[in-house]
Order: sequence, then structure tokens, then C-alpha cells
Amino acid sequence: MSLSFARLLRLIIAGIGIGIATLTATLMMAAPASAVDPYGAACNGGGGNSAICQGKGNGADPIAGPSGAIISITTILAIVAGVVSVIFIIIGGLKYVTSGGDSSSIASAKSTIIAALIGLVIAALARPIVTFVIGKL
Repeated sequence: MSLSFARLLRLIIAGIGIGIATLTATLMMAAPASAVDPYGAACNGGGGNSAICQGKGNGADPIAGPSGAIISITTILAIVAGVVSVIFIIIGGLKYVTSGGDSSSIASAKSTIIAALIGLVIAALARPIVTFVIGKL
């Protein structure tokens, strides 16, 4: 079973979009891990000068914080998806220019460009959506 170039492009862009959407949906459904402050009694009871208490409450969560792993991974995926989308827009434009008036080639080029633009929009919105969702946790 051979895939045409345009179909392969659409599948790749759709896969990237589905991956980002799945990550976003997963983060939206995540429940808070704990409502208990394990350092509260120790930090409020005279141990406030310890290294643990100094770092408490500064928002430096290594997973969901502003420079945490989730934001970093989302940023990297969005950049890769954006670059891939721009490459596919260029490829679609080249296909359009070299179509020679053939209606099926023009339709293929247009669908490539549209799929790439959709991927670019998803890539552009991925980080703000994830940042918003993490901020609500």
C-alpha cells in the first residue's frame, strides 16, 4: 500500500495535532495530587530558615511550574510542529506552482497548504492552552 505525498503530509500533520490535543486534554483532566502541605507545620513552627522552607511557595514546581517539564515539552513540541507546518506550506506552494494547471495537482496542493495551516494554528495555540490549564490546577 503506497501513500501519496499529500496524504502522507496530511497524516503527519494530523498526528502532530492529535498528539498536542491529547496532551492538552490529559492536562485538563489531571486532578491535583495533594491538598496537604507537608512542610506547613515545620516551616511555621520555627524552622522557617531551613533550605526547604526558603524554597517553599516560590512557584518553582519542577513539573508544572513556569519553567517546568510540561511547559518545556509543550514548547519543544510546538516549535517542531510549527517548523514542520511551515515546511509543508512551502512544499504545498511549490506543488501549486508546478501543477501546470492540472486540477488534481492544484487540489492536492491546496489540501496540503490547508492541512499545514491547521497544524500551524494548533502549534501556535498549544503552549498558551497548556499554560492556561496548568495555571488553573
